[in-house]
Amino acid sequence: MIYSRSTEYAIRALVHLAQVPEGRYAMVKQIATQESIPAHFLAKILQQLARKGLLRSSKGPTGGFCLRLAADEINLMQLVEALDGLTDYHRCVSGLSECTDEAPCAMHDSWKTLRSRIIDYLETTTVAELVTSLEVKRRAAERRRRARKAAGHRG
Repeated sequence: MIYSRSTEYAIRALVHLAQVPEGRYAMVKQIATQESIPAHFLAKILQQLARKGLLRSSKGPTGGFCLRLAADEINLMQLVEALDGLTDYHRCVSGLSECTDEAPCAMHDSWKTLRSRIIDYLETTTVAELVTSLEVKRRAAERRRRARKAAGHRG
């Protein structure tokens, strides 16, 4: 895994929030139930993202959370940075404090290449892209389900 459980839950929650109609809020309990995330843990994560400016929160019976920015303006790196920080992406994978480009450890070059690819993925992948990908996969799964059902009725 390239990020923490908190970030994983945040990604799932933001994909959910990206599908909420504009001007509406989703309650933590609703998101937690639909995404199978512990509600108390999710509440802390979403509050932290609201403090970092990625979400808007509202109290009251119709309150909850919504995206502060458009889903295509939020990339995965923003979530990682808000919740995990970027320290792990810049430290030596072998744990050596003196590992640098000038004095590399045995894994430095391969990790540097991999780290660069991971950072590029996180910086270029948006919540909107994840929503689109999820929809494509849901439609494909539904087509397969209908095809199996139709095949079962013919046999």
